[in-house]
Amino acid sequence: MATILCVDDEPSVGVVLEDTLQRMGHEPLLARSADEALAVLGRTPVDLIISDYRMPKTTGLDLLALLKAQGYDVPLIMLTGYASIEHAVIAIKSGAIDYLTKPVVPEALEIAVGQALELARLRAENEAFREEVGRYHAAREIVGESEALRRVLQTIAAAAPTRATVLLEGESGTGKELFAQALHDQSPRRDRPMITINCAAMPEGLVESSLFGHEKGAFTGAIRSKPGLVETAHRGTLFLDEIAELPATLQVKLLRALQERQIRRVGGTGLVDVDVRVVSATNRDLRDAIAKGHFREELYYRINVIAIHLPPLRERAGDVRLLAHTFLKRFGQARVTGMDDAAAEALDRYGWPGNVRELQNVIERACALADGSLITVKDLPDHVLQGHARAAAAVPSALGEGGLPARTDLTLKAAKDQWLQVLEVSYLRDLLARHDGNVSSAAKAAGIDRKTFHRLINKYDLRA
Repeated sequence: MATILCVDDEPSVGVVLEDTLQRMGHEPLLARSADEALAVLGRTPVDLIISDYRMPKTTGLDLLALLKAQGYDVPLIMLTGYASIEHAVIAIKSGAIDYLTKPVVPEALEIAVGQALELARLRAENEAFREEVGRYHAAREIVGESEALRRVLQTIAAAAPTRATVLLEGESGTGKELFAQALHDQSPRRDRPMITINCAAMPEGLVESSLFGHEKGAFTGAIRSKPGLVETAHRGTLFLDEIAELPATLQVKLLRALQERQIRRVGGTGLVDVDVRVVSATNRDLRDAIAKGHFREELYYRINVIAIHLPPLRERAGDVRLLAHTFLKRFGQARVTGMDDAAAEALDRYGWPGNVRELQNVIERACALADGSLITVKDLPDHVLQGHARAAAAVPSALGEGGLPARTDLTLKAAKDQWLQVLEVSYLRDLLARHDGNVSSAAKAAGIDRKTFHRLINKYDLRA
């Protein structure tokens, strides 16, 4: 039995529809206008709508538009007393699932209702199947079984169907773009594009044009109008990677675009409507950036409806070996098929300041250098083998005996942060030494962008 809403201003037509549908075993609900229909939909879920084409004030076509605007995905059969091919084409193009003429013939109505309900059932099954496929692909791409990762995936599954903005927070190399893709793939926008914008890598002077597009003649070299990346993401997902690096002037314009769902191209006067789901990512503390005046507080709250912290690899117990074997299958090319116990234990011991990206680079390197079918410790870089020992040796200079804080007033978190800082400094210093101070080469080896690497070496004054 289906619940079917009948919308017609003629009582006699309502009687015929009600009687026929009841004999078919369905539950009919009657409304005499589009406003009444929307009120019914607000309190009762329905499986199908049968609406008159011509009604006072609001037509059946208007009702279709209102249903779409308010997010109701309910199939609709259009009725009219004016039988014409033109009306049929307009109704179907506007989103009606079928078209019937008055007076209503019970047999024709039964066929149309049966077909419409079957099509709705197939659509629902197809949507459920696609959601399951999306979850399956996301699960295949994101490797790991740790509790920390499982919590992240559960949050992503819950957030994906919504329109809420999402902020992915975590260290460089934790795979923010991969998690953003998982959000997109499990969302209703999966058939539309996910456009990625690296806010730190956009060319200076062209940032605004890249984001919002430009009109012909807006600046030297603008020989034709061009839509920006925000406009290209219409009805899809806009992924703003490293959003903390977005210039202050652009933060204001982005905030306005998100609030008003409209943009203005550079050199243009008109507004362009955009419907995007925004996912942002950062490896910086945005609250700290707000306090220092580097990031707008209003934009922070706009992009941070749902915050998801991506755990660093060192906090994903057991995932290092799973990820290593995944990368090994990718880069081993059937020549390298595994690794020995000593190599696996070395990977487990290392702190992975570059996270998953660094692990990927290490395995790719090891696969290229391996003599046989197994990766051994000699195929691993020195900083992986010695990183743990060097960090331990550096600890007493900042901490006390045995890695304990020299000061007794440190909290557990403060002590942990201090130890991780020592590890990070040791890793960066070793990386710069191995690449003869070449920042670009060292940044590439670490799996992070040059700008982020510069920020780290300036932070610790490693050039001095």
